Amino acid sequence: MELLVHGVGGTTPEKMLGDPRTVRITGDDTAAVFRRAADAEPAKAPRSEPVQEAYVWCNLTSGDSSRALWLLLLPFMVVNLAHWMRPAAAGRPRVIRLYGLLVRLTALTLTILLVAAACEVALDLVAWQCAGVHDCARRHSWLTFSAAAPGVGGGWWSLPGRRLALAALVPAALVVLLWYLSRRTWSAYESHRPMDREPEPETDADALARPGFWYGRRIVARLRAAHTAAGLLTVAAAVATPAARFDHRPGGPAALNVLSWLLTAALLASAAVAVGVVCRRGRSENLLDQRLDRHLVRRLPLGALGLLLLTALYTGWSRPGWHSTGRLPGDPAFGALMLAQGLLVIALAVVARDLHRRDPDRRAGMRGLGGPAVALLACALGGVMSGGVAQRVAGWLDGTGTLPAGPPVLLTWQASTIPPVLAVLLLLAVRLGTGTARLARAERARIRHEHPGEPEDAGRTRTIAHVRAMATLTDRAPLVVAVLTATTFLLGAAALAGAIATGKTPDAAADRSYDVLQAVAETSQALGSWLVGFGFLLFVTWGRRAYKDAAARRTIGILWDVGTFWPRAAHPFAPPCYAERAVPDLTWRMATWTARTGGRLVLSGHSQGSVLAAAAAWQLAPATRKRIALLTYGCPLERLYGRWFPAHFGPPALASLHRDVACWGNLYRRTDPIGGPVRIPDDTAPEVDHTPLQDPLAYGRTPDHPLPAPILGHSDYQADPAFAEERLRLLSRLRPELPGQRPVPAEPVEHRADAG
Repeated sequence: MELLVHGVGGTTPEKMLGDPRTVRITGDDTAAVFRRAADAEPAKAPRSEPVQEAYVWCNLTSGDSSRALWLLLLPFMVVNLAHWMRPAAAGRPRVIRLYGLLVRLTALTLTILLVAAACEVALDLVAWQCAGVHDCARRHSWLTFSAAAPGVGGGWWSLPGRRLALAALVPAALVVLLWYLSRRTWSAYESHRPMDREPEPETDADALARPGFWYGRRIVARLRAAHTAAGLLTVAAAVATPAARFDHRPGGPAALNVLSWLLTAALLASAAVAVGVVCRRGRSENLLDQRLDRHLVRRLPLGALGLLLLTALYTGWSRPGWHSTGRLPGDPAFGALMLAQGLLVIALAVVARDLHRRDPDRRAGMRGLGGPAVALLACALGGVMSGGVAQRVAGWLDGTGTLPAGPPVLLTWQASTIPPVLAVLLLLAVRLGTGTARLARAERARIRHEHPGEPEDAGRTRTIAHVRAMATLTDRAPLVVAVLTATTFLLGAAALAGAIATGKTPDAAADRSYDVLQAVAETSQALGSWLVGFGFLLFVTWGRRAYKDAAARRTIGILWDVGTFWPRAAHPFAPPCYAERAVPDLTWRMATWTARTGGRLVLSGHSQGSVLAAAAAWQLAPATRKRIALLTYGCPLERLYGRWFPAHFGPPALASLHRDVACWGNLYRRTDPIGGPVRIPDDTAPEVDHTPLQDPLAYGRTPDHPLPAPILGHSDYQADPAFAEERLRLLSRLRPELPGQRPVPAEPVEHRADAG
């Protein structure tokens, strides 16, 4: 049998199998295995060619319209990637656990940041500032019930504490929504059990072969409980802080003062428990961990919710003489969060550098610092999104200058750093463009030598050379990430220092200074605010379009194909890992088919499908792996995954997979920006990488190609004659040892899809 696995963006079984009549052999509407209708019935005579099956998994990432909401979870997805980007390090379990702990703590700060941003909008800007000023509340009719006229007593909701308690429903609802989405996807993805099998001797080289690697049910449930509790406690702290400060003043009500201290102690104790849950345990991969810690998973969020309700009751108590002025107390929380994130990223970089130094990999991206860099970018992305929401809401509320203070100063400083970051990226783009142009000129001479005797077409040569040069930009991604990370870190530190030192916005801090400095500050602040607003509107527009348009939703699905391959090991609110469904699907299909028939199969994967194919092959029992031939094309296993995830796809891991399977062939093109050679470091085994395929198939017009042949790049590998040759080579290497295959019983046909 030949089992086909498609790549990013998805396709249909009809296209994969080249037949308009297909039959679903097993699976459901989300992911399934298909055959041609003609192959669905048992063969009456021995077949000369293997039966083809297609595994279609695209609906795991680009199915229904709710996937558009995953755009809001982008920072969580990015920080989850940092967990898997650690350098390879044999025999350093404690340092590896420390690396995972630092990433989980960084992920927890992102949850707190998101909830704090929602509190800033609902509690500070709306309930505290706008509703506390009669002119601002009068401009928004939905706030008039909570405002009091100057010199006149207001209604029941006019007290600041009651306004805060009511507004707390917004961030609390956000936390509950995140909990619901995480639990729903947890049931659909993490709860698919892989096959039970005996664990193999553990080595760092084949971590993806561990039986529990694709079964993160327990860790996601624990982290979900901890992050939900942390989010609810953040809301409770934002609600309780202004009331507690008022009660702590000299002459304040003694009973409320005592109650405030008791609530503060309870909130701190609950926060310590939530942090302890995050710190206590990571993933269990060596065995299928079936336990769920049900008491912890249920009681921790419910306890935090109970504290939030008690806090709302305490804050809503009547306090004569209490009025909302200025910003909501607790403004330094954003600065403390940003400082904590910076320190965590620095510690993560130290640990990652130590791991890389112990076992250096020259192909690893950024010399092992890819994980800390991505974690920093996740924090920056979370800060920009939070600041963008706060600034847009503040601008909407403050139509006539009636909002007393506006958003926190730090958010304005963060927005002001966006123009310098974009300027640095523009300079980097110019440099990369210049280098690409030089490389394209060098490629022209190489292309001329590749087609001797054919009349030269200068335009055709330039086009091919340009595509080849552009394809190499993927290999310069570490430079882009390094420059972006360094710029973000330095400017973020400057923004934090400026906000703490001055307590003013950039233009106010530069007032009465040099004219040039003042002009730069004013321009950066104005342009940064505009860019944040534009980016936020673009983000919302893109999400709305994806919600309504299946094509746009599929584009977003391509992003998730790459970003959500890895299990949710650091952040439970990240988009779910589709591989926790796809890898067990493939493993079950291959293991049951080989056990039932005694046959062998070719596992054929394109692009991201080749990564899924490799992961599934690792999960098979060693005896079954020897019956599998791998055929990969447009394969990013070494070019992307090996460089950015060296602990799991580094040279030792790929060499181990090569030894375990029966044979492996890999096809790639120089015009492909994603796929490349796998570079197996094993001179004793047959070569895996085919020579680069010719692209286009013909330079000029020929009798076989009377029209100009297209430049295929990353697509249509099956159109190249070399594909069929490599497939036959793998089949011939399988067949000499092939035993007499048992008759294949009829398989249940679940659904017929007649596209003709």
